[in-house]
Amino acid sequence: MKLKELIIALAVSAFFMPPAPSDAASKSRRASTSTTRLSPDAVNDTKLTAAVGRRSRGAAVVRAQVLLDRARFSPGEIDTAFGSNMQKAIAAFQRSNGLNASGSIDEPTWAALNRDSAPALTQYSILDADVAGPFVSIPTDMMEKSKLSALGFASPAEALGEKFHASPKLLRQLNPGKDLGRAGEEIIVPNVESSAALPKAAKVIVDKSDSAITLVDSSGKTLAHFPASAGSKHDPLPLGTWKIQGIAKNPVFYYNPKLFWDANPSHGKAKIPAGPNNPVGVVWIDLSKAHYGIHGSPEPSMIGKTQSHGCIRLTNWDAAALALAVSRGVTAILQE
Repeated sequence: MKLKELIIALAVSAFFMPPAPSDAASKSRRASTSTTRLSPDAVNDTKLTAAVGRRSRGAAVVRAQVLLDRARFSPGEIDTAFGSNMQKAIAAFQRSNGLNASGSIDEPTWAALNRDSAPALTQYSILDADVAGPFVSIPTDMMEKSKLSALGFASPAEALGEKFHASPKLLRQLNPGKDLGRAGEEIIVPNVESSAALPKAAKVIVDKSDSAITLVDSSGKTLAHFPASAGSKHDPLPLGTWKIQGIAKNPVFYYNPKLFWDANPSHGKAKIPAGPNNPVGVVWIDLSKAHYGIHGSPEPSMIGKTQSHGCIRLTNWDAAALALAVSRGVTAILQE
């Protein structure tokens, strides 16, 4: 359907020799080193079952992030670091699988994740379309944004990062010496392709306390869990039960500075062109609460870590997945 103007919340020690390590310390250090290697062999190793929790980094984290992503318990941007979004995704996955919801990955959780046996990293040949551009620097000022013809990607690395749900930094780390801007280049990427389509949801639950969106079926079973930014003290999340009114892909954004408490007073109304770096990203899911919706974001690394102006922001890829799983009339519950 054709939606009316999209007006939404926008947000975003030097003197002493250390003692010789014990055998146990040496073993622990070797284990730590092995989990920080990011070669495909390391990340794809199904025997890589080291505990993953706070301050974890490296191969085990990347493997877990990819498996969670494919299971529809999104950790947000795949970035080789254990953060709050990943912790919440793990806890949601554990609850859904009848496990102790610790938010850390233990052996039973690895066993559940490893039921998905496809490689976590895979080889990919960069396509002409991936590097066709045009790539432009995106201004921060809304009025300057309105002067562009489209708000596309700023670089091939950003485009590939969105395609594979990964930070550009991680892609460079996985591909030292590779040119991410050259068609035909063979690179290593997260294998985020799910084996099955996300089923249709009966209900969407936005939980402010968890900074997450959960999709459930008619029996209450969790189908997907996505990190989200939802509301702020200036623009609280509109709590209540609403309905999805419609879905717009690649929407333009109609900017009205009067709706934003922190808008530049010199700004006027403006039409912000479509594109992945548009303030609402690649999709807008309209809610029956006027001026509110669920949408994508140009800053995937900030999802769940910053506040919004009232609406619900997801990574572009999670917003796109959600849009395929809902339709007009589906209930959306916004709760604390």
